[in-house]
Amino acid sequence: MTKLSAEAYAIIEGKHSDPFRYLGLHSEGGRSVVRAFIPEASNVEAIGEHGETAPLQRIHDAGLFAGALPNGSKRYQLRARFGENVVDLDDPYRFPPVLSDFDLYLLGEGTHRRIYDKLGAHPMRLDGVEGVAFVVLAPNAKAVSVVGDFNYWNARRHPMRVRGVGYWELFVPHARAGDRYKFDITDSDGRRLPLKSDPVAFAAEIRPSTASIVVDESKIPHPRSAPSGINALEAPISIYEVHLGSWRRKNGNEWLSYRDLAEQLPAYAKDMGFTHIEFLPVSEHPFDGSWGYQPTGLYAPTSRFGTPEDFSALVDACHREGLGVWLDWVPGHFPDDPHGLGYFDGTALYEHANPMQGRHLDWGTLIYNYGRTEVVNFLVSNALFWLDRYGVDGLRVDAVASMLYLDYSRPAGEWIPNRHGGRENLEAIEFLRRFNIEVFGHFPEATTAAEESTAWPQVSQPVEYGGLGFGFKWNMGWMHDTLKYIGKDPVYRKHHHGDVLFGLHYAFSENFILPLSHDEVVHGKRSILGRMPGDEWQRFANLRAYYSFMFGHPGKKLLFMGCEFGQEREWNHDQSLDWHLLGQHRHAGIQNLIRDLNRLYRAVPALHEMDCNQAGFEWVITHDSGNNIFAWLRKGFDAHARCLVVVNFSPNVYQNYRVRVPFAGKWKEVLNSDAAHYGGSNVGNVGEVHTLDGSIPELSLTIPPLAAIFLVPES
Repeated sequence: MTKLSAEAYAIIEGKHSDPFRYLGLHSEGGRSVVRAFIPEASNVEAIGEHGETAPLQRIHDAGLFAGALPNGSKRYQLRARFGENVVDLDDPYRFPPVLSDFDLYLLGEGTHRRIYDKLGAHPMRLDGVEGVAFVVLAPNAKAVSVVGDFNYWNARRHPMRVRGVGYWELFVPHARAGDRYKFDITDSDGRRLPLKSDPVAFAAEIRPSTASIVVDESKIPHPRSAPSGINALEAPISIYEVHLGSWRRKNGNEWLSYRDLAEQLPAYAKDMGFTHIEFLPVSEHPFDGSWGYQPTGLYAPTSRFGTPEDFSALVDACHREGLGVWLDWVPGHFPDDPHGLGYFDGTALYEHANPMQGRHLDWGTLIYNYGRTEVVNFLVSNALFWLDRYGVDGLRVDAVASMLYLDYSRPAGEWIPNRHGGRENLEAIEFLRRFNIEVFGHFPEATTAAEESTAWPQVSQPVEYGGLGFGFKWNMGWMHDTLKYIGKDPVYRKHHHGDVLFGLHYAFSENFILPLSHDEVVHGKRSILGRMPGDEWQRFANLRAYYSFMFGHPGKKLLFMGCEFGQEREWNHDQSLDWHLLGQHRHAGIQNLIRDLNRLYRAVPALHEMDCNQAGFEWVITHDSGNNIFAWLRKGFDAHARCLVVVNFSPNVYQNYRVRVPFAGKWKEVLNSDAAHYGGSNVGNVGEVHTLDGSIPELSLTIPPLAAIFLVPES
């Protein structure tokens, strides 16, 4: 055996940070020398570019070979014998770098907006050879190897080289789409970590397996675009929030695939009159019970329901029906599963090292370090990825409050103040602003929405005016107050009249979405129907009145699946919605009502054009707490675009109830939630009513029990 250098032993031991410096083709003493490390090979030859061969000497029993290249060839292959099998191989260590110097500059600066074009696994043709380029960030690792189906999961076969500020790369010849892979990482102390999935993988194995999967993105059809202007402030936005795994199931209790969903879900949402579908997180996640809110693969649509191509087909089907697609996006935290981002290179790379900053006490998850350039680049690029590659139209950011406050859900003394001594997470604020700047800058037709439950100011105001830059904010206060109000017996509602009035004091401080989301139908809160008081008739009437109140109220609308037909039980992610309930008249009536409310909301400009503008709303009746009556006018851009909404939250019928209106003449009753078609008692105004004689136009209305009526002036 030849006496070996320290570099040779670093290769053998899997500890070399730049195997290209030793392996591959080198000029030494005026001759070309090839070195190859091929464990389990008994013999290796070098094959010159004209087919001539030269044996390589085994210089270490671990599988290290070296020898001269035939006739001064510059390109070569290797021929290795494994027992009775002889295989011709392309040497990974003869290929040029994967990352350009400009890539490294942008990555180091944190301004590479499309890291998904470079990081991860990319099938490509390099120097005339098909293979896969692998790139991963691990700045504090001592060595990194890619392991997978292409090398029998042998970490010694494909050690990677580090470049820039810690990006490890390698082109693996003849690896291909569909191969499973992970990264074998040795930390700075020489300890091998659990195999890590690729943070920028585009697909992954179905749980409980955790390997990443190589995807040929060129073969993923890009969805057609959604209708232009679908996210505009003046547009009707009514969102159907869906958990893909439990909307419907088949064959007993199997998930619908993305393709199954594409055939059924968009057509249903369109028929129901919704304008958008919002998916609970589709990023890969290990635990079904997290509903996707603890993701391990931010760049991979979950394999539970199919392939990336299948997911793209679902988005395309939604756009084909004229629906916008929003995704729930989770940049606030991630689980600590050993194959995931936690302690990725042996250090707190993505998270904070100090648990008072880096661990979420409520959820047992890890918190991203927004002060780290590479982490912010990773997250911002991920947001752009979903808009770019899959054509989604909006991102709803989960748990924004937990990101904004350093002391969020932390006892006194168990959080670290910012540099000014305050509780605001300054780095997270800057991250959210940059995220919104990048999204709206590169995808002006897209939008963002914040689930933010505190009084943080200007969440949906532009960054240049001091805001966070979101397109919309969920109105959690409206949701909380009105659900509390409607859950009370009508006899007590007069004492809580302010719960309905209060929301209008701040209704135009943000671009609000009114959310009745998945969070309101789980964990013992009961379904929305389950919160309604009274006997069977009253419960359904209360629900109809409440939904009608929501659609007449300023703000965009969001309804979680199952709420649209009055599901009785709480949502269970492990089974289908209770579609059989539609065989019952009252549940079918709720569905009919939601369909008609959506259509009315879209058809009447006054109900949507100024959803986020104070000028689009005027109270008419606020003081009638004794009768539980509210009335207001909604206004559109046109001076005659008006809609009168009257809501009766009592079980009483009111005859000859006087309500002032801005125009004399005939007013059409365009929707009455007490109609028999919805399961009501059919009390109303027979479709129209005329103003009374007098100097001030007034209507004398019949107001049905536990109901809302909508009236518009005849044009």
